[in-house]
Amino acid sequence: MSDQALDFTQQFIAFAIDKQVLRFGEFKTKAGRLSPYFFNAGLFNDGESLMKLGEYYAAAIVQSGIPFDMLFGPAYKGITLAASISIALARRGINVPYAYNRKEAKDHGEGGTIVGAPLKGRVLIVDDVISAGTSVRESVEMIRAAGATPAAVAIAIDRQERGLGSLSAVQEVEQQSGMPVISIASLSSLIDYLKHAPELATFQPAIEAYRNEYGVNCA
Repeated sequence: MSDQALDFTQQFIAFAIDKQVLRFGEFKTKAGRLSPYFFNAGLFNDGESLMKLGEYYAAAIVQSGIPFDMLFGPAYKGITLAASISIALARRGINVPYAYNRKEAKDHGEGGTIVGAPLKGRVLIVDDVISAGTSVRESVEMIRAAGATPAAVAIAIDRQERGLGSLSAVQEVEQQSGMPVISIASLSSLIDYLKHAPELATFQPAIEAYRNEYGVNCA
């Protein structure tokens, strides 16, 4: 990973902690595990936070070098993400269209379930995290049904922990869909951050123990 990539990743973690989007303590996950940290992207809930979040996504997407023609944000969190990321990319001279879906089809006006630009070409899906991968699978189906090609998925943080099997949720999505997953940060980069944050040093042992118990090999 380049110094530039490391810089924006670590800056994002600091930003998430400052906004209390990333918190430390003891939190029960959907899988019933007691996690020493919790990430809630819904707390990026003001204009400045959303603007900066879009910029971090844009940095990770550009850094990946993955070619794409447009963005797709699955309802609901993906809607604001797609808009903010498209603005951030435009600031970088990359002007791409975006679209999102409705949870229920509209039977008047323009109708349908897709809002925004038509789904075509290589479509990059944007979401906050991947848990069970349900949102990604549904997005892939909509994109393919429109005759477009799912290109990749971009998320904020990769927890890098096992799902039901030996793979993480992200690895399962990559294996099942054949698409790469781009993340701004990961559990590994969080641990790297804590090593240089004395004020948070008390949380590091619990997070490393959690990775040792539930983590996956991301080499």
